[in-house]
Amino acid sequence: MSLDAPLAAASATAPVTAPVTAPVTAPVTAPSGDEMCSYALDVWTDHPTVLADAVAMVAVLREAAAAGGAVVLGEAAHVFPNGAVTMSLVLSQSHLAVHTWPEHDLANVDLLTCGVLEGEAIVAAVARGLHARRTRVTRTMRPVTAE
Repeated sequence: MSLDAPLAAASATAPVTAPVTAPVTAPVTAPSGDEMCSYALDVWTDHPTVLADAVAMVAVLREAAAAGGAVVLGEAAHVFPNGAVTMSLVLSQSHLAVHTWPEHDLANVDLLTCGVLEGEAIVAAVARGLHARRTRVTRTMRPVTAE
């Protein structure tokens, strides 16, 4: 589903940004031409309403993508009956996806990058946009070639 007009009309909640209270840390080394970088980010928040607001979530992801220099090609989302949101941005440099668990104050975020993209900036922007109380980041370099 596209998140432009229909979802925007459905919710008046705007994302609120706040400083990250738990810093996001990951070693900073740029992927080579033969690697991609995968980030798994878990965010626990004191503001769980954002986790059930698809309009706010897409704004957080779009802002994060822009912060890291990503080009958004498309997006898709699904809102579950309990308010949980699953959303993905298709990037020219791969993808950024989130799965929320409002009942646990938790968002699981996956970012796969290739090419020139500031993954750490994207991860930090998502954490800020979700009002992170606590974060956990796993960063994995993934080879492109089988050698």
